[in-house]
Amino acid sequence: MKNLLLLHLVVLIFGFTAILGKLITIPSEQLVWYRMFFATCSLALYLLLMKKSFKMKREGLLKTIGVGFIIAAHWIFFFEAIKQSNVSIALAATATGSLFTALLEPVFFKRKLHFYELLLGSIVILGLYFIFQFETENSIGIWLGVIAAFLASIFTVMNGQLIKKYDSTRISLYELGGGVIAISIYFLLFSPDALPSFQLSASDWIWMLTLAIVCTAFAFVASVKVMEELTPFTVSLSINLEPVYGILLALLIFGESEKMSEGFYVGTSLILCSLFLNVWIKRRLKKKGYLINFSSLKDNRN
Repeated sequence: MKNLLLLHLVVLIFGFTAILGKLITIPSEQLVWYRMFFATCSLALYLLLMKKSFKMKREGLLKTIGVGFIIAAHWIFFFEAIKQSNVSIALAATATGSLFTALLEPVFFKRKLHFYELLLGSIVILGLYFIFQFETENSIGIWLGVIAAFLASIFTVMNGQLIKKYDSTRISLYELGGGVIAISIYFLLFSPDALPSFQLSASDWIWMLTLAIVCTAFAFVASVKVMEELTPFTVSLSINLEPVYGILLALLIFGESEKMSEGFYVGTSLILCSLFLNVWIKRRLKKKGYLINFSSLKDNRN
């Protein structure tokens, strides 16, 4: 019960990330740089305190840093989707990542595309159709959210390969560090004036440190801890509640600005249904031996 409550606290924290994205007033690129910088420092401190190794093979280190570039881009598009529309639109759009993951997994893991994945993907597309039809004034935010979802599916699948060989804490440390490097290079080449100066308003400092330490570093460590006892099915099912928690929090905190059309809620419900059905179907198929459990194929971690 303790770990289950901790898991739902983590999912609630994940949902609160979008709220912070709206509360923090600086541009999305700077927001993500600060988030990844402070989260990297927090995870490095955690490894030092726990006396864990920082070592990783060169090949794995380069791949992990590269994935960090993709994560940085994902977060920039996600937070920009919030700024261009609102929290509800961004969360609904990024929930479509399951469709992209279903299409990418067969390529990365060299397996066949399952019929049920195509069916669930069709439900996601139908949900998006409803959202686009009824939220035309938020089309930019929707597109940015969908791009964020696509990028999230790429790094999720790539992490599925990395986790077979390397420790999850070190993966996150170097991915976050890689994101800091990627955005720093972008600033230096294209927008030197936007380089972070650590001159934020008092409220931005509070929300930024909450985002980096609580919603990123702590949430990651806690999410790893709960998996020691809870089943992957329970974890997956609970994490799918992130958009629900986020949209409800947005309604409570921001009120009228987060109230959407009926078509939006129909479309979002279809997308969320596809997420829960995906987890449930995979569990059933694994029990019958039709799906490979990739977690059982992990090599010794370095």
